[in-house]
Amino acid sequence: MDFTLDEELEAVRGLANQIFADRATTERVREAEGSPDRLDEELWAELGKAGLLGIALPEEAGGAGLGLGALCVLLEEQGRHVAPVPLWPAAVGALAVAAHGTREQRESLLPAAADGSSRLTVALEEFGPADPAEPRCAARPDGDSWRLTGVKAVVPSPFGAAHVLVSAAAEGVPGLFLVASDAEGVSWEAEETTTHDLAGTLTLDDAPARAVGTPGDGAVGWTIERAAVALAAVQLGVAQGAIRHAVTYLSERRQFGRPLGTFQAVQHQLADCYIDVDAMRVCLWQAVTSLQGGEDAAAAVLVAKWWAGDAGLTVAHRVQHVHGGIGVDVDYPVHRHFLWARQISGTLGGPSADLARLGAVIAAGRITS
Repeated sequence: MDFTLDEELEAVRGLANQIFADRATTERVREAEGSPDRLDEELWAELGKAGLLGIALPEEAGGAGLGLGALCVLLEEQGRHVAPVPLWPAAVGALAVAAHGTREQRESLLPAAADGSSRLTVALEEFGPADPAEPRCAARPDGDSWRLTGVKAVVPSPFGAAHVLVSAAAEGVPGLFLVASDAEGVSWEAEETTTHDLAGTLTLDDAPARAVGTPGDGAVGWTIERAAVALAAVQLGVAQGAIRHAVTYLSERRQFGRPLGTFQAVQHQLADCYIDVDAMRVCLWQAVTSLQGGEDAAAAVLVAKWWAGDAGLTVAHRVQHVHGGIGVDVDYPVHRHFLWARQISGTLGGPSADLARLGAVIAAGRITS
């Protein structure tokens, strides 16, 4: 299968790379990490002005209509530069509203999501070993609306997000619900993440909510699959950015009178990294193609997520190793790639959980590609 990007996606890649290269320098990333919300709001605004925040959204919602593939191209470029902006949760939340929300929800939320003036985040994880597709947060009917009670863990970049999409169980079936971040019955506790971002523990105490779709209609699984693919795209970029640092360092650092990059053991390490990155790329685009084609993409998504979690973290480890002592300097750029790789690897369940879910899909005979 040919996964070569077409002209539109190459244009997206070029524009995204230009903005991130200019705006996500090491100095600016360090500055954002020291800010109260840990985000680069100027970079976020720049992405909005360039039309990249709405790249995947339908044109009628103010987006470019280029779909999930364009979003993955954008996220890959973000990962290369470890740019501190909440792209994946905001984009996945907006896509879920576009696909499953009511007309009123789409009209009120998506134009602002596309231009960056307002943003969403997603609350898909909970404490403990629970499968994200089987939330324990409870939803009960309240007239035409709903009330949610429960705790959601590690909600990505919630501070500054106007609304959060919460997965919850309604009468035993999973559903997706829209909650205003400042609504009554909603409380937040900041969590320091591996990547220096601020995540949040979301506690819901009979909080008012609106359903996005109908509980049991598959919206939760749909959203989790897009979130998994989005994370795989970011991880692909993180791994490529780490290798770029390694190549630069090894070509300049000399030992025994010659560059470190000329040593066979080091070359073998980088060769393994390139093989892993190619596997991550192929599996990512297999999943994207399956999702965009309307196929049952459960297996393809889990394979992509497993490669991102396992191989992506392995690449980060190898790159840190070949840097020697400087690789563990928390202020050296390559360390940020390691931190991002570790954070992404464990989001929505780690590689072991992905393999267990993949085994269940295979056992159920749901392999279509």
